[in-house]
Amino acid sequence: MSESGHRTDVVIVGGGLNGLAAAVCLAGPGSRLPLHCILVDAGDPFAQATSEFDGRASAIALSSRRMLEAMGIWRALAPHAQPVERIVVTDSRNGSAARPALLQFAESQTIGPSAYIVENRYLYDALAEAAQELATVTVLAKARVDSLDAEGNQACIRLMDGRRLDAELAVAADGRNSRLRQLAGIETVRWSYGQSAIVTGVSHERAHEACAFEHFRPSGPFAVLPLPGNRASLVWTESSKQAERIVALDDETFAEELAARFGTELGAVHAQGPRQVYPLGLSVAKAFRAKRLALVGDAAHVVHPIAGLGFNLGLRDIAALAECLGDAAQLGGDLGADAVLERYEAWRRVDTVMVAAATDGLNRLFSNDNSAIRILRDSGLRVVDAINPLKTAFMREAAGMTGSLPRLLSGRPA
Repeated sequence: MSESGHRTDVVIVGGGLNGLAAAVCLAGPGSRLPLHCILVDAGDPFAQATSEFDGRASAIALSSRRMLEAMGIWRALAPHAQPVERIVVTDSRNGSAARPALLQFAESQTIGPSAYIVENRYLYDALAEAAQELATVTVLAKARVDSLDAEGNQACIRLMDGRRLDAELAVAADGRNSRLRQLAGIETVRWSYGQSAIVTGVSHERAHEACAFEHFRPSGPFAVLPLPGNRASLVWTESSKQAERIVALDDETFAEELAARFGTELGAVHAQGPRQVYPLGLSVAKAFRAKRLALVGDAAHVVHPIAGLGFNLGLRDIAALAECLGDAAQLGGDLGADAVLERYEAWRRVDTVMVAAATDGLNRLFSNDNSAIRILRDSGLRVVDAINPLKTAFMREAAGMTGSLPRLLSGRPA
């Protein structure tokens, strides 16, 4: 479809990871009946595959890997994906040589690696390339939304440059400050943690042996996510004021601050690549749908990265929406009908609220230095560590292998 043809099945607003994934999923091999999609982005989705744009890495859960395989994406990601075969959780303080391992998970407690760590630049590259190759996807770059209206059996989106896009359904994938969500009048429950995540890459002396570390510190979690080679991606949580101070340090002083928190398990460590800061907070939309509109990804929910589930939650949204739309399309039904969107919202809301509550509770439990709480939480984690069936259940939940799974999360077309 050319840019002058403004009638389509689905208009997706937002060309980040979730928007690109939604376009490829709905219009590509992951769909039983591929739909025509227009992807609208205020920037350029094809210019995002750099560490300067987004230096983060994502933990791809096992179920998400199966979905990406069904979408034809995983083969491009596999060379850059580091399987996680072990996870070690510690209680940590600056300057303390002792970091007791409170909880350890091993691959043998699941049906394989529960997650794969992939740098976001590779995710952007693979998804953007796949979208570009699909004749059923039209990308409108540097285009901003002016208005949204639901008129009869179609959603009408007007762009700032005057173009009008009509579709059976609009999908908001435009992030935590979603323009479409605001235009639809959907409110959110949100708060700030007063924390920010410092994200950077490091190289280290010793092999990580496919092990991820989560060091719980009074200021917040310090996650070391293994990457191919002797490299890792850090998600380093501090108070927002402290985070801004740390990223502004000269290289030598920054290296000292890093070494004080990193630990000695992997030997000497050296920072690599850009330092970026991301404010942390929780946000959950009060509704995941409106008239002819569905919310996915950060437009619907933003959670603390403590469990590495952010992008996976977005993929779960997309998988559920794709299945709801696929079922409607096979019956010749209306993609944006209330019944279709009600099914989607019911499917995703419980999972989202549970994850949001769990990550919020974990962050509050561990981001403090109260001695009594510290003793109780450490004792609780040691009890969990001693019960293998319980650890297996936790790992299966983290891998996205529990509950009512959309077909895509099992590797089947939606």
